[in-house]
Amino acid sequence: MALGARLRALRTAAGVSAKEAATEIGCSEAKISRLERGQSPPQAGDVSCLMRRYGVADEIEDACELARRANQPGWWEEFSAVVPPWFDKFLGLQEAADLIRTYEVQLVPGLLQTEEYARAVTMSGVPLAGPEEIQARVGLRKRRQDLLHREFSPKLWAVVDWPVLHRPLGSSGLMCRQLEHLIEMSHSPNIKLQVLPPDCLAIGTPVTLLRFGLPDLPDVVYLEHPTGANYIDKPEDTAQYRSMLDQLSMKALSPAQTLAELKKTVLRIR
Repeated sequence: MALGARLRALRTAAGVSAKEAATEIGCSEAKISRLERGQSPPQAGDVSCLMRRYGVADEIEDACELARRANQPGWWEEFSAVVPPWFDKFLGLQEAADLIRTYEVQLVPGLLQTEEYARAVTMSGVPLAGPEEIQARVGLRKRRQDLLHREFSPKLWAVVDWPVLHRPLGSSGLMCRQLEHLIEMSHSPNIKLQVLPPDCLAIGTPVTLLRFGLPDLPDVVYLEHPTGANYIDKPEDTAQYRSMLDQLSMKALSPAQTLAELKKTVLRIR
């Protein structure tokens, strides 16, 4: 997506039409569109030809390296048995994000779940799954969380609805340990956690917005539903979701108030 966005910007700046670009590498205009939207795997040879046509030969080496990286399988390939086709794109976007903003209404955000909480969620959400599938799904979730602990980790800004902290899932001990984990994670400099108060009327749909530190790459909003997901990247649309997340964060308890609420809830459960 980063490479495609860069190619689109360069083509526009050079005054080259999609039809002319397609002629340059002997393909259809539809392929140029897919390439620029990150929906088609880029080939280094095509990228090199297009960069020369756009008059930016000095960027060819970096662009071709990006094309090669784009064609390498992600770490989640080892979990292919439990990763639906519509989810692998999200995993790649999440890995590349500088900022992850999320709003959750039912569950603790996946990046902040303990292993036993994730297991309870999986067993409830996929009741027909066998032990091996459950373990794979939990393993995938735990592996996703590694990005929060790497040297250049993204910032996570999560807002959760009030019932998430009080909805029983498994034993009281399980919930207590999950809330203690949230307390621990909220002290991380790259994590901001807020909870909406019970008197706040909020939307009932989870939303995740991803922002990137790469030139020409727009924000992406991820909306998941039971049979798939929608990816939104048009600036006029993502601006609406960004505004919605801003409003939710203003209505929510501050991080300090949220921490106090978490501690109070742990004491109550105990």
